[in-house]
Amino acid sequence: MSAITARLQELGITLPAVAVPAAAYVPFVQTGKLVFLSGHIAKKDGKPWVGQLGVNMETAEGQAAARAIAIDLMGTLQAACGGDLDRVARIVKVMSLVNSAPTYTEQHLVTNGCSELLGQVFGAAGAHARSAFGVAQIPLGACVEIELIAELKD
Repeated sequence: MSAITARLQELGITLPAVAVPAAAYVPFVQTGKLVFLSGHIAKKDGKPWVGQLGVNMETAEGQAAARAIAIDLMGTLQAACGGDLDRVARIVKVMSLVNSAPTYTEQHLVTNGCSELLGQVFGAAGAHARSAFGVAQIPLGACVEIELIAELKD
């Protein structure tokens, strides 16, 4: 069993299959050693996790949504790696969009839900550069959307 698979099992995480894109794009693109994952929206019970931080959601719920996205992102990344997440050399960058009220300023804390899980799963290779933005709306009313860039080993 691979190290990453063992960590996922310890955390009780089963990765989902790659979701079918809802529009005219692909779930990931590889160029050289880099894999770019398209934005994944938060889902709860298989449906968009709808809400707006600072209006009808609090930071802790946003963190849970970001953590759920990290699981979906890892499922897509696993597909991009041919089923073997041990091929990930490092998580390079995470960009997070948080559907939030104009006065809400904890987008970075929401995004920690994703970043912390990536660190738990990938260890030092999970440490990444990151951006977190507050936005007026996300497709389908989702509370959070996150995209990811990873580097693969040879």
